[in-house]
Amino acid sequence: MLRLTTLVSALALGTAAMASTALAEDITVGVSPGEHGEIMEKVAEVAAPLGLTIEVIEFSDYVVPNQALADGDLDANSFQHRPYLENQIADRGFGLVEVGTTITTPMGIYSDALTSMEDLPDGAQVAIPNDPTNGGRALLLLQDLGLITLTEGTGLVPSPLDVAENPKGLRFLELDAAQLPRTLADADIAIINTNYALASGLSPKGDSIAMEQADSPYVNIIVVQEGREAEPWVQTLVEAYHSPEVKAFIDETYEGAVLTSW
Repeated sequence: MLRLTTLVSALALGTAAMASTALAEDITVGVSPGEHGEIMEKVAEVAAPLGLTIEVIEFSDYVVPNQALADGDLDANSFQHRPYLENQIADRGFGLVEVGTTITTPMGIYSDALTSMEDLPDGAQVAIPNDPTNGGRALLLLQDLGLITLTEGTGLVPSPLDVAENPKGLRFLELDAAQLPRTLADADIAIINTNYALASGLSPKGDSIAMEQADSPYVNIIVVQEGREAEPWVQTLVEAYHSPEVKAFIDETYEGAVLTSW
């Protein structure tokens, strides 16, 4: 009887140890600088007591995080909106899937020379991102403001070649998104993603002279490799992101420049 009791106790201890191991997970998440990285650090704090340890890795551009995820160097990434992921999958054949929404960061128009879009001169130089989705997003913003008209049917990824009407003769300068804040000394206006605006010390609410509407289709997402979306840590990651603590952090830190999706 003693040996049976000892065996049962040993089995129970072994089962408890296995359960404890199953709850402990270490993952790496790729982010872009600025709000995506700052928010994920807060998510890591919330996730730690749940048994999920998150190493946050920052990338300085929009291309590498998806390649790193596809190569298995990351477990997840959190830096992009849906149209960008769809474009990357179409262009590069990545086997990546969305597992949760995060934030919306309205794209803004900034200028060192102008205080209003009404002052935009004819022939103005307009700096926009050079990747298809964010460049297209910038052009759609200009169309919403009545400054250009795009060829019908270009969807969410128009390029300057799709500008059908340009009454002010705007000249487009396409640059890497991270470099756009540096163009403000030369370009009349620059259309900048919120993360790069914040990283350069610009306030989207205080410094922009125009912004996207809050109902933009460019909600950001958490992405993992196809086939891993049902792994337990994925649900924990999304739940930690969607926690009241993270929402409060976003609202207090960014004061409306970053909008939560939940």
